[in-house]
Amino acid sequence: MSRPFRISLLLLGSLALGACGFHLRRSASLPPSMQHLHLTVNGGGKLQRSLARTLYASGVDVEDTSGPGIAELDVGTAQFSTDSLSINGSARVTEYAVRYHVEFLVKDGSGNVIVPNQQINMSREYSYNAGDTVGSTAEVEELQRSLTDDMVQAILFRLQAAARHPQTVSPSAALMDHSH
Repeated sequence: MSRPFRISLLLLGSLALGACGFHLRRSASLPPSMQHLHLTVNGGGKLQRSLARTLYASGVDVEDTSGPGIAELDVGTAQFSTDSLSINGSARVTEYAVRYHVEFLVKDGSGNVIVPNQQINMSREYSYNAGDTVGSTAEVEELQRSLTDDMVQAILFRLQAAARHPQTVSPSAALMDHSH
């Protein structure tokens, strides 16, 4: 292939990707008070690993321990649940929903709440085949992996919003805010 033809193909491919809405994800732009951050996820697991990796890729120093001058991202709740959605004529479940519920808050290095308690709920639905229980288990695991990836992005979007619209809530006001 000639060089001009290859360049034309590359340019055409780039334009097609841009036209369909595809955009490369950039690293998150977080508030300066979050540049040194201690991450705590109740139960740890895949969410903690994915979130720590993504924060690190965004230039955040994810610290092993908390301390003065280190912000705290505390994910107090991160739980999956499965609900049945439909039942066939033989009283067998044919559709399920995998739900993911996460609650978190962020405090700066002085203990002031900079992102008040946030709740994010996500779900995915899937059809269940009673004759293929192994495939169904793998499908649920893949849905949970996908939900974890999407949850990391949703948390980062909330943290970026805090960077664009900074507000600090005193610790005592944050305690009173949990009443509703």
